Amino acid sequence: MEKPDDKYNFSYIIMLRSTRTFNQVIKRNKVTLPKLNWEFNELEPYILGKINELHYTKHHQTYVNGFNDATSKLKELEVKLQTEERPLFVSQEINSLQQNLKFHSGGYINHVLFWENLSPNMEKSTNGKGGIHSLNKNTALYQLITKQYGSVDNLISAFKKSLMGVQGSGWSFLVYSPVSNSLEIVQTYNQDSVPVGKGVVLLAIDAWEHAYYLQYQNRKAEYFDAVWNVVNWEVVSGRLEKLIAK
Repeated sequence: MEKPDDKYNFSYIIMLRSTRTFNQVIKRNKVTLPKLNWEFNELEPYILGKINELHYTKHHQTYVNGFNDATSKLKELEVKLQTEERPLFVSQEINSLQQNLKFHSGGYINHVLFWENLSPNMEKSTNGKGGIHSLNKNTALYQLITKQYGSVDNLISAFKKSLMGVQGSGWSFLVYSPVSNSLEIVQTYNQDSVPVGKGVVLLAIDAWEHAYYLQYQNRKAEYFDAVWNVVNWEVVSGRLEKLIAK
């Protein structure tokens, strides 16, 4: 399998998740924060620039660090397992570390998806790299949404219901199943990612308090309304188009 020039590229990591080489890749490589195509304050007034700054440089960075530390320690333990006289104890350490890896890898992956499917309006962007905040009716995604939900507004209402249903911390995702050629809204808790066999994520929305509390406090419903003003439907639709083209 040929590697892209950027070996930390998120798409590359996702592509490898379901392959036999994924375990080897995460042991060799370290992930980094993705580059954003917009400035922190460009999602205002819907999401404060200070929230995005803290969210990206502090919270997401924590998941990056935790992922890299866990993969490094896992490699050390697997080497130790080969020479340890009491391998059961090492196996228990590995099992505990795998839970830590699951948390931080989920936090890393979920946030990469999240940042990518947000953007300022193209007209308001300082670098001309803003997004399209209305879904093109000629896209495959629009056809699927209207077939299953009746309208984009109905999908958004169902998605907001899923977000409101998150007790504590978690995520909601719009997932496409190539097997059934259908969409599903999937809710996860903490930093759990969508299970591999469930489908492919088209849209990710963070329901953790750190995504909104500085601005909306306990009025999370207002955040779940506001965030749709900065959803980049061009990216969301493009994720589906790439899958269909394969």
